[in-house]
Amino acid sequence: MFNHHRGLWGYTGTAPDGEPLTIQATGMGGPSAAIVLTELIALGARHAIRVGTCGALAAGLALGDLVIACEAICADGTSRALGASERAAADPALTDALAERVPAALLATIVSVDLFYGGDERAQHPDAVAVEMEAAALFATGAATHVPVACVLTVSDTFDAHGVRTRIDDHQMLDAAERMGRAAIAALSA
Repeated sequence: MFNHHRGLWGYTGTAPDGEPLTIQATGMGGPSAAIVLTELIALGARHAIRVGTCGALAAGLALGDLVIACEAICADGTSRALGASERAAADPALTDALAERVPAALLATIVSVDLFYGGDERAQHPDAVAVEMEAAALFATGAATHVPVACVLTVSDTFDAHGVRTRIDDHQMLDAAERMGRAAIAALSA
């Protein structure tokens, strides 16, 4: 562990390819994520992959499924403040590297919001398959600094037609986190 400022733990070590690898928590939401990524870039980060969770908007997604975001609809304030317009794109090469390592993942558009609970994202953003809070801000930060950023997510929450939430269990979450982590490290090493 090299960092625990602001309660956000960070670890640095060596990746399987011999290159340095940092794993850093960003906290929740675009503002915190943008600060952390900006500071990591100032310290020398050359690529970044968000590994996180999302709520399913598409009916076919199940708990534990993986989604690779090719773009995020900017329904948050941070990405807009960073200059993004309606959508912020993930880096295509880094996204392709992730998709090669997780062929079962859904490559799709997601929506980044400021409030995870409470919005009607299915009606407002019908082309988004999932909702989360950080990707658009991270993609916008990467674009502004010319640092490639990608994103892989696991479905941690599903919602029925009445908005009743079902949450992933600890075993499924650990399995998904390990799959995402292995894919992210392999994609960064490509």
